[in-house]
Amino acid sequence: MSRALIFDFNGVIADDERPHVECFKKALSEFGLSLSTEEYYGDYSGMDERMCAALLLSARDGTSDPRIVNEITRRKMELFRAHTARHRPALFPGVAEFVKSAVHRFRLAIASGGRRRQIDEALAGTLIEHDFDMIVAAEDCLIGKPDPAIYRMTLTRLNARRPVRPALLPSDCLVFEDSVAGIRAARGAGMKVIGVATTYPAEKLREADAVLPTFVGTDPDGVVRLIATMG
Repeated sequence: MSRALIFDFNGVIADDERPHVECFKKALSEFGLSLSTEEYYGDYSGMDERMCAALLLSARDGTSDPRIVNEITRRKMELFRAHTARHRPALFPGVAEFVKSAVHRFRLAIASGGRRRQIDEALAGTLIEHDFDMIVAAEDCLIGKPDPAIYRMTLTRLNARRPVRPALLPSDCLVFEDSVAGIRAARGAGMKVIGVATTYPAEKLREADAVLPTFVGTDPDGVVRLIATMG
């Protein structure tokens, strides 16, 4: 039975996937790289921006300069910060209620390829601002999704910060993801995963153990029981 719930952030908790994509595309264009919305959602969604930029650079130049990757991600962060100063991202419907229902029964964490400052700003002043034991962001993990490193790191930090007996295992963790790359990262870490059909339709998330259309009206205990019955 799951004892920890781990959430991706962009596209799962915060409804900000579209502005992230547009700011990333603009930053790439300033460095002579092009990425269409269709290509992003077809090939790159859910990947850490550093990995995506590195792949695009390698395709163009035959190599990926880490300095250019850092400049692209820094520029994207500037653009997104300017956007959110004018348009604060909303939380998805039902997310706050779901987290509040889970906070006293489960360990809660965020594992995101987004920047920590962006996550903090999106959560600031919301009902769930202080409900997560742990937030692991892009700065914390050098390797982005679909690599499972960020989920392994999150589990290690959960066990270190507030140890429980027995210690949490990957099989004790249930992950919520909106992309194929994120689903593969969670499964690669040995965790069960729920696909949330906010970014992609449910049929695109078949690699997940189960799919939710939304958090509205969803009960954490019911979701955990469902996953437990699936073995």
